[in-house]
Amino acid sequence: MKVWIPHPHGRDLMGAVPASVTLEIAERPDALPSDPADLVFWVPPFLALSDSVRLAAQMPSLRVVQLLSAGADAWSGHLPPEVSLHDARGVHDSSTAEWVLTAILSYLREFPGFARAQARHDWSYAAYAPTDELAGKHVLIVGAGSIGTAIKSRLEPFEVTVTSVARTARDGVHPVSSLPSLLPAADVVVVIVPLTPETRGLVSTDFLAAMKDGALLVNAARGPVADTDALVDAVSTGRIGAAVDVTEPEPLPAGHPLWDLPNVLITPHVAGSVRGLHPRAYRLIGEQLRRFVAGEPLVNEVVGGY
Repeated sequence: MKVWIPHPHGRDLMGAVPASVTLEIAERPDALPSDPADLVFWVPPFLALSDSVRLAAQMPSLRVVQLLSAGADAWSGHLPPEVSLHDARGVHDSSTAEWVLTAILSYLREFPGFARAQARHDWSYAAYAPTDELAGKHVLIVGAGSIGTAIKSRLEPFEVTVTSVARTARDGVHPVSSLPSLLPAADVVVVIVPLTPETRGLVSTDFLAAMKDGALLVNAARGPVADTDALVDAVSTGRIGAAVDVTEPEPLPAGHPLWDLPNVLITPHVAGSVRGLHPRAYRLIGEQLRRFVAGEPLVNEVVGGY
């Protein structure tokens, strides 16, 4: 059975590989190691683009696509019915939660301003102190999956009130329909939902208008979850701020107005790009491959975009 993975060092991180498996390295869609026609199990490169998705059409024997990303929006709905799609749920929990905490604290404690002042050799105490703080804030987390849960657990020691929202209401989690009543009370709104037809444009003009004055929007989901024009309009007034790891379009063009706004913190989609990614991801890949060979159900299957 032929299996493709994108990194040579993945071999050593997967654990025992069944004897029936022929493991090959496919780092890029334009540098394939062999004929894709008999490929059965495929791990595409991290954050694979549309050219990787289109390659699946050349794989009639393909049965499993195991992603390295938590999001599956580029793949969901674009594979034949006999191919099961699996995301890397759990792999990015710690790294993305760390990014969210870092973004919130950096924004509230004025670290972007201090960094700019350091570049000017400017002792900027008078310009920024006293800063805001996280303690005492009300944080609304929109998305209560594994990453949203990891964010919540890391926020709680900071003396905050945390409210969670998800597609389906459950104990301790409000439904998305409650957002209009919840947004006005939140000091920080963290968006960590998958990109689906239902969540595209979720952060709309109305969503942003419902946020309280001085609140911070944190987008660690996908760029199209937020209406970019609405976001620019909202933050340009200075009424709210934003910290985003994802944008629409992405990469953000050099001349885009978001770059120059003092109340916007931007990172280039790096929340999951940490040194621990590959060890965690390839442990999952090894487990999934052994399950598949043994005829056991795989985990993290993506159904309907989730």
